[in-house]
Amino acid sequence: MSNANTQALSDAGVSIWLDDLSRERLTSGSLETLIKESNVVGVTTNPSIFHAALSDGRSYAAQVSELAAAGMDAQEAVFKITSDDVAAACDLFAPIHAASNGADGRVSIEVDPRLARKTAETIAEAKVLADLVNRENVLIKIPATVEGLEAIAETLAAGISVNVTLIFSLERYRAVINAFLTGLEGAKANGHDISKLHSVASFFVSRVDTEVDAQLDAIGTDAALALRGKAGLANARLAYQVYEESFTSERWKLLAAAGASAQRPLWASTGVKDPNLPDTLYVTELCAPNTVNTMPEKTLNATADHAEITGDAVSGTYEQSNAVLDELAAQGVSYNEVVAKLETEGLEKFATAWTELLTDLDASLKKAGNN
Repeated sequence: MSNANTQALSDAGVSIWLDDLSRERLTSGSLETLIKESNVVGVTTNPSIFHAALSDGRSYAAQVSELAAAGMDAQEAVFKITSDDVAAACDLFAPIHAASNGADGRVSIEVDPRLARKTAETIAEAKVLADLVNRENVLIKIPATVEGLEAIAETLAAGISVNVTLIFSLERYRAVINAFLTGLEGAKANGHDISKLHSVASFFVSRVDTEVDAQLDAIGTDAALALRGKAGLANARLAYQVYEESFTSERWKLLAAAGASAQRPLWASTGVKDPNLPDTLYVTELCAPNTVNTMPEKTLNATADHAEITGDAVSGTYEQSNAVLDELAAQGVSYNEVVAKLETEGLEKFATAWTELLTDLDASLKKAGNN
């Protein structure tokens, strides 16, 4: 029996994806339970999530021993371990993938974040990961850096579905949509069935509020403090406006006529960081048709427990959302500086997690090899 709140969210056109994956979650049946009871229809991962998962050595001890015996180094081993988890999750979601005509039942795996500024290397690794997982319902995550835009287009053109991650600005989001359309056009020209290609654009939310609110607190005026907790929603809602406008163009209609599905907005970073804000804020207030909300389990549980889903909370908010950004600018908060800082910090965070993951796994491989 599905939870009433998560069912209401699904009925409103929001696909619920879990922002977490681990071997234990797969083997314990935890993920299967969330599918059955909480309307979870997909999974996203990132280097921080896999670092946390592999920190629990018990679930991976046997495989680490096997990989050590096979002489794999840490880089080879991390690809093997994570791609095995993603493939298993893809198999679990296969019925949802089929029932949704490929839109849902998706599991994401990210290219090495240290390649985020390297176009050719990102494209090459995206193809390697797609081959390793070898499931139609995998999404390869590529950061939306300037250098990543060409990689996104080329990966799609190669017939590989993509989750574009770390989007913070409206300008970059427009460039991501252009890369998506370019990629579909390339895939069509290359003879791929573009009806099989799917993509989401992961627009980050809570990190915007964390950065902006810190600046508002430093300003400290009543007018500044009155804007706390508003920037993330305003930014995301205006992204939805960009989505609505972009997928009505003649360019898009040609692709749609050939069987393409629109790239859906995905709300990422939806765990509320400020305890003074409602813990379901980025769920209830970003409810809109044809979106994905990827939630950490804490946010998913809060949604199931007490979220009030009242339908579309985004359409018709664009004037108000623009006013919020204008008011922030009037307070001296630079939108461009905020989004640039968040992209840099996001890349650094994931690169650090990846490096720590490799370091820990290298130590585990050496220990297993000495036993």
